[in-house]
Amino acid sequence: SAMTHDAYTDVAANFFKEIDIEVKGLHTFSNAQTALRDAKGIFTGGGNTFLLVKQLYDLNLMEILKDKVLQGTPYLGTSAGSNIAGIDMKTTNDMPIVYPPSFETLGIIPCNINPHYLDPDTNSKHKGETRETRILEYLSQNSNTVLGLREGNWIRGKEDAITILGPNTTRIFLNNKEPYEVNSKISLKEIIV
Repeated sequence: SAMTHDAYTDVAANFFKEIDIEVKGLHTFSNAQTALRDAKGIFTGGGNTFLLVKQLYDLNLMEILKDKVLQGTPYLGTSAGSNIAGIDMKTTNDMPIVYPPSFETLGIIPCNINPHYLDPDTNSKHKGETRETRILEYLSQNSNTVLGLREGNWIRGKEDAITILGPNTTRIFLNNKEPYEVNSKISLKEIIV
């Protein structure tokens, strides 16, 4: 079964407590818009991206969140929380369990992200689509650059510099170009022309 907002908040709070950061779940405030506007930092964790995006739109939080981050409020997103940092959510790995009013997301990163990117397993008997196949399908209808972000990698945005970091290479998908790998510490300005 899905984790409740309280249980997820407890997990995050216990982690951040170790580095002296207090976490309060947005769902515990009587006015989510005011709470988000007043936040000193924002953590958006994992879960189903379709549900997250629908809730952000339903609560009229998407634009507030975008404005907060663009004004310099620290933002940390993992999994679905990183997926919504991109232009749209169409490269999520999640099932469409709900229908959000829009697939557009924050656009604070000038591309799309495929978190938890997995390379094809050459020993697998699975004959279905790989992540790469799915992303190439996306690019047949869209022109956004897609970052295949492997486990352990992250994107850091600070002022105008957006950099891919972590111990692994990242797979880059561009429209009408063969996918390729980049090493850590590369600026998105070198990838997105």
